[in-house]
Amino acid sequence: MSLVSDSALRRALARARDGKTLDVTEAAVLLHARDEHLDALLEHASRIRDAGLAAVGREGVITYSRKVFIPLTRLCRDRCGYCTFATAPNKLPAPFLSPDEVLEIAAQGAAMGCKEALFTLGDRPEDRWHQAREWLDAHGYDDTLSYVRAMAIRVLEETGLLPHLNPGVLSWRDLQRLKPVAPSMGMMLETTSRRLFEEKGAAHYGSPDKDPAVRLRVLEDAGRSNVPFTTGILIGIGETIEDRAESIFAIRRVAREYGGVQEVIVQNFRAKPDTAMRGLPDADLQELAATIAVARLVLGPRVRLQAPPNLVDAEYELMIRAGIDDWGGVSPLTPDHVNPERPWPQIDDLAARTGEAGFQLRERLTIYPEYVLAGEPWLDPRLFAHVAALADPVTGLAREDAVLQGRPWQEPDGGFAASGRVDLHVEVDTTGRTNDRRDDFDNVYGDWEALRERLDSGAAGGHTPSEVRAALRRAEADPAGLSEAEAVALLSADGGALDELARIADDLRAQAVGDEVTYVVNRNINFTNVCYTGCRFCAFAQRRTDADAYTLSLDQVADRAEEAWRAGATEVCMQGGIHPDLPGTAYFDLAKAVKARTPGMHVHAFSPMEVINGASRTNLSIEDWLHAAKEAGVDSLPGTAAEILDDDVRWVLTKGKLPTKEWIDVITTAHRVGIPTTSTMMYGHVDTHVHWVRHIKLIRRLQEESGGFSEFVLLPFVHTSSPIYLAGVARPGPTAQENRAVHALARILLHGAISNIQCSWVKLQDDLCHQVLQGGVNDLGGTLMEETISRMAGSENGSYKTISELRAMVEVTGRPVRQRTTEYGRPDDERLAASAASDGVCQSVRRVLPMA
Repeated sequence: MSLVSDSALRRALARARDGKTLDVTEAAVLLHARDEHLDALLEHASRIRDAGLAAVGREGVITYSRKVFIPLTRLCRDRCGYCTFATAPNKLPAPFLSPDEVLEIAAQGAAMGCKEALFTLGDRPEDRWHQAREWLDAHGYDDTLSYVRAMAIRVLEETGLLPHLNPGVLSWRDLQRLKPVAPSMGMMLETTSRRLFEEKGAAHYGSPDKDPAVRLRVLEDAGRSNVPFTTGILIGIGETIEDRAESIFAIRRVAREYGGVQEVIVQNFRAKPDTAMRGLPDADLQELAATIAVARLVLGPRVRLQAPPNLVDAEYELMIRAGIDDWGGVSPLTPDHVNPERPWPQIDDLAARTGEAGFQLRERLTIYPEYVLAGEPWLDPRLFAHVAALADPVTGLAREDAVLQGRPWQEPDGGFAASGRVDLHVEVDTTGRTNDRRDDFDNVYGDWEALRERLDSGAAGGHTPSEVRAALRRAEADPAGLSEAEAVALLSADGGALDELARIADDLRAQAVGDEVTYVVNRNINFTNVCYTGCRFCAFAQRRTDADAYTLSLDQVADRAEEAWRAGATEVCMQGGIHPDLPGTAYFDLAKAVKARTPGMHVHAFSPMEVINGASRTNLSIEDWLHAAKEAGVDSLPGTAAEILDDDVRWVLTKGKLPTKEWIDVITTAHRVGIPTTSTMMYGHVDTHVHWVRHIKLIRRLQEESGGFSEFVLLPFVHTSSPIYLAGVARPGPTAQENRAVHALARILLHGAISNIQCSWVKLQDDLCHQVLQGGVNDLGGTLMEETISRMAGSENGSYKTISELRAMVEVTGRPVRQRTTEYGRPDDERLAASAASDGVCQSVRRVLPMA
């Protein structure tokens, strides 16, 4: 360990004493504290821990979880130099524990009063060991995680224990699959040191799942998915003091941004025989105490901090002084399979040792009390009854009188009972929304200040007139061949250059689709606005208890579709919030209800986010789910939920929405199974012009590969009631110049790939619609009949437009107007006559004008 000066330590300690925010360098200095400096450090850390416990009503309490350890498989594709848990197939009786073995361990634990079933296993063993793959195939499981999911459900149903899942590296989609079966999950970060991952002979060399970037992405995805998540660092495996400090700060960043880090473990390395690192010395316990104390100072009072009690020898009081408030899981039944040479302390002894340090030991559940009491979105409704049976409703800790018994695990059976403000689609244009923001605004979206720190401050500067002129010449000569830099330059075109850009785009529009401006007579049906995804730009989403929340029944959805059909509609567009109570078949039920009532209606429904949700709920692959949706009556998908297809932007703009990779997977799979989609871009918030260009170019590449996009729809950000704007993070939407430029650029960059470029009259004022119609746009979208999403965000352009109003909007351009179908064909004469009679909007949604 390198030395630091006494004066540097004293300065850092003084800052810690005074409650000042530490940086990474200061944290690294404090990690060297020993003797009297360590005593001072522990005192400061204890004070912060005590303040955090007081804030949640648990003064003087240190918690633990009574658990059983279920080693579902000891096979792993990684080769960590310190691990004795992972082994080879020939050393095991079978690659996986059988269901009977899993349930026997769980049942014995329940009989001894345990409440947590800790599922520990190696990362994706089927990728390395054919024996694992063959066992899974023989038992009917697609992969290890499918078996984990199935066994978690069995444990819930047959024993009542609450699963805590430690299956290693998980993707965003994996988290969606597993969240409904486990109140909490975990994965140790261990370290952010790339050297330990990349250097031959280092602790993580040859272990693909120990890439620090991959593991940090798991922590972020868990936060985005509202999963109460346990993580931590492992000290003494060859990392430097600076690595250690950086690892703590990396966890701090994720905890602040998403709020999902329920617990941080600071674990000391213990050398084990028969491992590559058997000759390394154990991490010193004073070093462990210093690391815990620094973690407490950096992570603050709200994060729960743990040291495994079987790894600290007799130094319980030292770890408590260092700032822990939890001992982790302790089992009266099963050994610590990761550290088998270190038996758990007896719980009575642990309570006594904790009491000697002046604290009371209390049992908690695998999901921490704060998340128990918060409920949604952290706890899936399918687990409510299981957790409620074991949790004290006042404290969120474990109930002392809890009775362990199995309870059914099943999809929510609430169905589609109508509830809440079901007339919001009309009232949004009259009385409006109840409040401009939800009352959980300050915490549900994460730490706003942390998000500001994440923003890209390197926005592109202006371009010289000569650069813009050169880009214009290139656009006219070779539209699709524009480089990224040239396309970005065009977005700064103004004055005469902007007029020239619009002319070039409009000439390309005439080549591609002629002069006709098209529109469709359709109806939006947003069947619920209850959603816990946590998109920071969305003003539509409500909690089930909010004044503006609503859910439509299937009959109400069908009634609206039938009313739209009578008004001449050829399409309904159905999208809704990710409502946790809707059944797994919800999307299929909606499509069937509309088709049963209006067989000729085109069902344009369900964003890629909804597709992922549906697939996760039904445990189907994306492809199988889309086939089932097609059979249920879905004719095309809206390519919404795209926003900006760049994860650096998405993770500021949204919290829990699907990553770019998953959006692409849903869209390309839909095209492959014969379901066309639209494509969209929502812009003008926390993005830059470079993001816009890359997004449009990505859409073009996808179109060239699959050919399934019918149109590209530009959606300017509506800021007025958007949470991310109200928090001062996003700007107030794009300027008029930017709107003109990006519509024109979309036409240019997509020339020869996507013929139809649509503007959104909902989000643009009529005058801007006139202008973009003369700059590459050929489609106005639909009459909509009800548009609630943008209106809830503060759009002032109404919830519908009649055919007459759309025609008047185009009239100033002198171009012909044509009603179309979703596929850009011509409606039949009966549909045209019906829409002409209603002027494209059903009577029930029309605003009643006051008498003069």
